[in-house]
Amino acid sequence: MSILAAVAVPHPPLIIPEVGLGKEKQIQSTIDSYNKVMEFVASLEPETVVIVSPHMETYADYIHVASGSGESGSFSQFGAGSVRIDAVYDEGFVDELCDELKSKDISAGRLGHKMSELDHATMIPMWFLNKYLKAYKVVRIGISGLDICEHYKVGQVVAEVAARLKRKTVFIGSGDLSHRLLEDGPYGFDSNGPVFDKAIAESFKDSDFNELLSIPAPVCDGAGECGFRPFVMMAGVLDRKAIEGSLLSYEGPFGVGYAVASFKVTGDDQDNNYLEKFLNAQKEKNNKSKESGDEYTSLARASMEHYVKTHSMMQRPDGLSKDLLKKKAAVFVSLKKFGQLRGCIGSLSPNCDCVADEIIRFAVNACSHDPRFDPVREEELPFITVSVDVLTEPEKISSIDELDPKKYGVIVRSGHKSGVLLPDLEGVDTPQEQIRICRRKGYISDDESVELERFEVIRHF
Repeated sequence: MSILAAVAVPHPPLIIPEVGLGKEKQIQSTIDSYNKVMEFVASLEPETVVIVSPHMETYADYIHVASGSGESGSFSQFGAGSVRIDAVYDEGFVDELCDELKSKDISAGRLGHKMSELDHATMIPMWFLNKYLKAYKVVRIGISGLDICEHYKVGQVVAEVAARLKRKTVFIGSGDLSHRLLEDGPYGFDSNGPVFDKAIAESFKDSDFNELLSIPAPVCDGAGECGFRPFVMMAGVLDRKAIEGSLLSYEGPFGVGYAVASFKVTGDDQDNNYLEKFLNAQKEKNNKSKESGDEYTSLARASMEHYVKTHSMMQRPDGLSKDLLKKKAAVFVSLKKFGQLRGCIGSLSPNCDCVADEIIRFAVNACSHDPRFDPVREEELPFITVSVDVLTEPEKISSIDELDPKKYGVIVRSGHKSGVLLPDLEGVDTPQEQIRICRRKGYISDDESVELERFEVIRHF
């Protein structure tokens, strides 16, 4: 048992007195808890401290592990250049970690080094810890756009390496909660913000990471958080371990949530297999969805699964309804995994002889040819949910006032460039947001004049 404990801490720069200049007193509860939790960490006398930061090198499809002998940094970007932090890396741990990640085919390792200094989400925990512990080495790990399973698995590998090396290790998940708690806060208000923070606080208070993993993706997205993935990796570190947990404090006076929690490892507990339980629940949920789905989604799923397993397009099956065989319409097929988009491809006008053929074609494209994502793998199929949107004929409109994001999808055109967005999407609540996203998707700058079209959909789940 080389993982001694894990802690979750925030990283507001103003918590450093030379940065806050007195303003830090407004989060005194967080400061007191921070000192208490780092005094606890120091009492365990760890040789290695693993810090996961959402503000170091971050990639869509790769988790970066810092390498080399170490790095330094200061708070100069926050007006306090005199405050410096030095980190000495545990190179042996990093070597073992990267080798094990590669052997398990996890998309993580040393690649992608860009930053020449420590980031503030690494330095702030070290600033507090350095008050109580002088001799320790550091392993720094980033986050990515990969799904939560990959982050959890990295945490599991961290625990395996610590045990193999017999290295006394403490894990620090550095992350703020929602950044959207107050209308007058730096990022405004989103109703998902308090929902996210409550779920995290309850998970920490109950020492139940099943609650953490089950937070819906739209809630995380709407909350504007940066701690979810570091905390998921922390859950992986604590996989199958008996823990004594405590939520020391939570507050959010500046519109950003700050939580401090500690989890002391006391032994093994095979029942704390958080990811396994989460995946089983997702499979069960997806099976129920398949049973209740209509023939549109059933056909799309069959096409996707056939292509993923055989790399060939399936033939149109017998016994389909007249609606699928006689009607011609444009179709979009959307795939999600754990509530996050996993692929979406379609067209604005019909290309095939019937809706059935459109669905078969675009289900294949969504799972294999969406340029934003890697092709769907066979082991992902039990966790993929499918929806099919059948579009009406687009109509030109003269004003943004004729849009309703819940009812209408929108097409934004500028010359040969165009962007399209389906209606009734999580987190898209205004026509202005619809158009902003369409401009981005179509590489249309804000100063380019555009033509607008709208359309409706019949959505099949």
